[in-house]
Amino acid sequence: MPSSPEDTTRPAGSAEAADASDPLDSWVLHTTDNGVLRITLNRPEALNAVTWEQRERVIALLADASADPAVRAVVLTATGRGFCAGADLRGAAPASGERVPGDVARTIRLGAQRLIGAVLDCEKPVVAAVNGTAAGIGAHLAFACDLVLAAESARFIEVFVRRGLVPDGGGAYLLPRLIGPQRAKELMFLGDALPAAEAERLGLVNRVVPDGELAATATAWAQRLAEGPTRAIALTKQLVNASLDTDRATAFAAEAAAQEINMTTRDAQEGVASFVERRTPKFRGI
Repeated sequence: MPSSPEDTTRPAGSAEAADASDPLDSWVLHTTDNGVLRITLNRPEALNAVTWEQRERVIALLADASADPAVRAVVLTATGRGFCAGADLRGAAPASGERVPGDVARTIRLGAQRLIGAVLDCEKPVVAAVNGTAAGIGAHLAFACDLVLAAESARFIEVFVRRGLVPDGGGAYLLPRLIGPQRAKELMFLGDALPAAEAERLGLVNRVVPDGELAATATAWAQRLAEGPTRAIALTKQLVNASLDTDRATAFAAEAAAQEINMTTRDAQEGVASFVERRTPKFRGI
């Protein structure tokens, strides 16, 4: 039996996308419009507690977004009252025999950590539109995104301690970097629900908007990103994500290398030309 809210019903496999006729398509909705890929968790009756299949589909969609030049920004959201209530363990198979040392670590590594890594490593900017409760891996899924919008009714819960568990899905990596170790410990030790407004005050959320304006605001933000210099944004994301794990010399070297790479793109050339010509740049994402 899985040992945390982030483990799901089967061992993790490849991020292979399901066939278009697969009924899973109704659980993870995805559309691309004007360069924006919208990924929507769609199990509202379960507050979008994520299944193994949903997790693998989201991982695959994010990988595809990185490779697809037609996708220039991603919105990650959900239907109903919940953004993601953690992992859905109700269908988990009963444990068979004695657990072998390493099983749990492997499950976490190949499961929850892969999902969070897929968001962090996506080469396109990812906007979370948190429409309701985000608990456990659901909270970490939101915090891994590049920009986080939250509806006024949303709340975030580090639920692990309520179950006697250690946070996983990158929580102990993400939260201290976002709000510092003391605040991170408070959330993780006590497991209290954090309202959206308080999450914004702490710096976990970029903006809180009325519930009815969440979708439109997320679309507007993503559209701005999709019209921007896609490769420059990707390189900037890499630099920022790595910045707290490196010393100054390494960070400066990475910055110089990123700038060198970026100056070969057409968007960088267009940006410089538009400045000289005193006009609005028209970025193409290449």
